[in-house]
Amino acid sequence: MRVEHIYRYPVKGLTAEALAETHLDPGETVPGDRRFALAHGDAPFDEAAPEWLQKRHFACLMVNAPIAALHASWDERKGVLLVHAPGAPPFAGDTTTDRGRAAIAAALAAFLGAEARGTPRFVVADGHSFSDHRNKVVSLINLASLADLERAMGRSLDPLRFRANVYFSGVPAWTEFDWVGRRIELGGATLTVTKRIPRCAATQVNPVTAERDCDPVAALRDAFGHVDLGVYGRVEAGGRVAVGDAIVLRDVED
Repeated sequence: MRVEHIYRYPVKGLTAEALAETHLDPGETVPGDRRFALAHGDAPFDEAAPEWLQKRHFACLMVNAPIAALHASWDERKGVLLVHAPGAPPFAGDTTTDRGRAAIAAALAAFLGAEARGTPRFVVADGHSFSDHRNKVVSLINLASLADLERAMGRSLDPLRFRANVYFSGVPAWTEFDWVGRRIELGGATLTVTKRIPRCAATQVNPVTAERDCDPVAALRDAFGHVDLGVYGRVEAGGRVAVGDAIVLRDVED
């Protein structure tokens, strides 16, 4: 098995960032993944005491398909988020200051218009990830499983509809579901595969057109009897992971 792509998503719901390599730490996700989010005005998120909340409290593709039309890039070294909205000049905001985050929130809220609830906040909290999963995990998708879904639907699907961290090749479709409860060597890191990933309406959104143009969840249910694509892994031992690295499934007794 081989790592084909690695991604992180610095802002929940916004643009994927392709990585040639990364370093995973025990109990953590990909560094910088879902580090920021746009919290709706009625979201009970406390940056001083962060706790996991369901995605509906934040701007997300499941509810807010138009945000797929935004192109965002985060300069981690400078702390600057650059956002391009269709037909508008680019906007740059400082993610490291209250004033900068307030400006980013205002710009994103203006783009969302009526879909923004109350007065949104652009939020960040040290050590917190705005993942759909309650715990810090790495998401992995078998490209053969994606190809089987494409076959069932009779159309191609951009892998980024599914917003995984790692896309891999080298095993038959759906084999990864048998890994739950087992460990894998992912490059230089060791992960325990914890669960399958159930999919939601976010996958309806085409990441290029920002339109809801198909329903992968219904297709999964109709063709395969479930709504899952991909698996989550908890990092047990840290290490470097790069595109081209091997993935090795440990024996059950290991």
